[in-house]
Amino acid sequence: MKRALLAVLVLAAASAAGWWWWKRSGSAAPQYRTAKIERGDILVSVTSTGTVQPLTQVQVGTQVSGTIQTLGADWNSVVTPETVLVQLDPAPFQARVDQDKANLSRSEADVERVQASLTQAENELVRVRDLFDKKLVSPSELDAAVAARDGLVAQMKVSRASVEQSRATLRVSEVNLAYTTIRSPVDGIVISRNVDVGQTVAASLSAPTLFVIATSLKRVQVQASVAEADIGRIFAGQKASFSVDAWREKRFKAAVTQVRLQPTTVQNVVTYTVILEADNPEEKLLPGMTANVTFEVERTAGVLKVPNGALRFTPEGVTDTGGGRGRGARVWIQTPAGPVAVPFEAGATDGSFTAVAKGDLSEGQEIIVGTVTASKDPGVSNPFSPPRMPGGRGGR
Repeated sequence: MKRALLAVLVLAAASAAGWWWWKRSGSAAPQYRTAKIERGDILVSVTSTGTVQPLTQVQVGTQVSGTIQTLGADWNSVVTPETVLVQLDPAPFQARVDQDKANLSRSEADVERVQASLTQAENELVRVRDLFDKKLVSPSELDAAVAARDGLVAQMKVSRASVEQSRATLRVSEVNLAYTTIRSPVDGIVISRNVDVGQTVAASLSAPTLFVIATSLKRVQVQASVAEADIGRIFAGQKASFSVDAWREKRFKAAVTQVRLQPTTVQNVVTYTVILEADNPEEKLLPGMTANVTFEVERTAGVLKVPNGALRFTPEGVTDTGGGRGRGARVWIQTPAGPVAVPFEAGATDGSFTAVAKGDLSEGQEIIVGTVTASKDPGVSNPFSPPRMPGGRGGR
């Protein structure tokens, strides 16, 4: 009987202790994280990636085939239109020029020969006509003299045409000989060299690229790929900025110069190429660098702005009837009676902050952005937890 009574008393004491511990720990008011309303700028932007390129990039090729005899430039060489980049072996082309000059001389000599024969035929025709008028030759002899003269006139035309043809052939040979000396077409810097001395280049089907020359790196362009969902907010003249991995601490200013209409589709993702231009006076930006571009869509200066985390917060047990990203938003402020919602009209957002267009909010006002776990009173502990051992970490 005594054992049963003792068991009941122990059970009652345990239940009372558990209820007391739960009451003390669970009745504490929730703790909130707050932030102050700030005044500043809101920048609405579109981000993308692109590639740094020279404004003008010239591919230098060859119009004739041959063996490279000398090179006059290398990687990073500064060149002008007078700089000889490549000298092809001119011997075969010089031989062709000499041959065509000889053919021209022969054609000109043939003209002189035909001219002499024509002069003789015309003199002969004059004598035959005099004899014909005196009834000393027959009509057939007169006709033969006329035919001989006319034949040489026609032959003279052929000989003169042959001279013009020989001259044209010579001009082509001289042009091909000049093509063996390849000069830079522009002022710039060599960013690519694809040939070496002794290499044979063939231009029979297409002109091979020997050098790539950038006109200048003092000003560059960025070719950025913008998703179709954002392309409607990009326009020529729009301000932008970008960074590159080589200079992460610096942002380079740029402006949109062209929005190309040709789409690119990769795995059902449609993008458009946007061209930006930027100054590069120190030539820190090099061709091929990856640019992380930010397009400035809208900038609102000196406005009240609230953290977007405050718009997503709702106190526990309260049905959320507003907030979010709409024009009608609300934030919560802490009062002695608990959290109170303050509605306002939201303006632009940059993803981190939202502008206050209208509403009873002020700079420096604290608003709730989240909840933190309330710290427990050190004097309140679970009576059923194992005791901590002195000098140790305690049990679990």
